[in-house]
Amino acid sequence: MPTEAKPKRKANPALLKPVQPDATLAAVVGSTAVPRGELTKKVWDYIKKHKLQDEKNKRMINADAALKAVFGGKTQVTMFEMTKHISAHVK
Repeated sequence: MPTEAKPKRKANPALLKPVQPDATLAAVVGSTAVPRGELTKKVWDYIKKHKLQDEKNKRMINADAALKAVFGGKTQVTMFEMTKHISAHVK
């Protein structure tokens, strides 16, 4: 029996299109336009570098001064809220 190769999963074009972070988000990820997937990765790199993930509840992100501005003044948000707040800061 011949084995059929699975078709490669296509990347979502919306995730590949570069987005421009505004000045508030640029303080965290830089001002260069990057695809949305890479933008999320940069935010996570920032969170890990500054140890902002809550120790007890890993789904919560504690904001430092730069992220607090991105998160609309909140000191702590969930991972899911974080993406909503980030989306408000891209063009």
